[in-house]
Amino acid sequence: MILAKKIRLRPTREQEEQLWKSVGTARWAYNWALNRQLENFEQGNKFIPNTILRKELTELKQTEAFNWLYEVSNNVTKQAIKDACNAYQRFFQGKAKFPKFKSRKKSKPSFYNDTAKLKVKKNLVLIEKVGWIKTSEQIPMGVSYTNPRISFDSKYWYFSVGIEQEFEQPELTDEIIGIDLGIKELAVCSNGQVFKNINKTEEIRKTGKRLRRLQRSVSRKYEMNKEGDRFVKTSNIIKLEKQIQHLHRRLSNIRNNHIHQATNAIVKTKPSKVVVEDLNVSGMLKNRHLSKAIGDQKFHEFIRQMEYKCEKYGIGFTKADRFYPSSKKCSSCGTIKKDLKLADRVFSCECGLKLDRDRNASLNLASYEGLTV
Repeated sequence: MILAKKIRLRPTREQEEQLWKSVGTARWAYNWALNRQLENFEQGNKFIPNTILRKELTELKQTEAFNWLYEVSNNVTKQAIKDACNAYQRFFQGKAKFPKFKSRKKSKPSFYNDTAKLKVKKNLVLIEKVGWIKTSEQIPMGVSYTNPRISFDSKYWYFSVGIEQEFEQPELTDEIIGIDLGIKELAVCSNGQVFKNINKTEEIRKTGKRLRRLQRSVSRKYEMNKEGDRFVKTSNIIKLEKQIQHLHRRLSNIRNNHIHQATNAIVKTKPSKVVVEDLNVSGMLKNRHLSKAIGDQKFHEFIRQMEYKCEKYGIGFTKADRFYPSSKKCSSCGTIKKDLKLADRVFSCECGLKLDRDRNASLNLASYEGLTV
């Protein structure tokens, strides 16, 4: 099984400048390739293979206007073009939304490093056209690497790579765990485990309050420094925006850590199978009253982590059908309660069952009969 390992880099100032050059070049090459595909489509032509686009870029690099592309590794632009072509094809295959052009402000700064050129020493890694960079911990040596990427999370640089690993398969129990995801609690399991909504904790609330205060402050400063139709970015605005980025990073890390702890706790019970809901998250986010609460819960990330951790330990993983009435069905007699409202937090049935709504849903998921992923 291939698992990703993410390690913090400690570049010098000169190395960091070169890393930013690689990030900018990767973004430019991605947008250039996507733009070429769109122009080609508007002319009624067929899809351009990435090999053709790479040849076009090689010819472009030889002109004086684009010789700056030689300052970074050619594998950076090569992979960026591949990524753009793959994203474009996935849309027409119905597997993803239409790809967006990468923005300097909003897109995640990252680029690819060729596996053939990747070298590792003790607490050092060799990045093409950058040099040997110190790492915060040792990268595994003597193994095959997959898809090495360098990224920046608004505070630190990271090196991530996929590594083939083998795990001992533990002896599993006969238990089947159903997991109901929600806003009141992150996850309610059929075995009695309940994982709280981390967004209701004091730490998240205080951080969120500080974030909103800084955002208002930046907004006021932009209005104060407006020149006609143009907004002027001052040094104070840059400082505040950096603080805002760090708070977003902190909130994201707290939520991801909570999801890792919850999914690990479920897997450690060694069930034979785990059943989760196949939620229509994009549809749920259209509800303007609940969209923020749903987005903060990161349901997609929970399901993603649950899936690969089940695969890691040989546990069966099932996504229940999207229209399976797990909340409306009585876990005792199987009666469907069609008039159940979202405000009804306790499930009451004519058979005498009176149970917490989420607990009832988790029990129904545990008894769900479907195909294991």
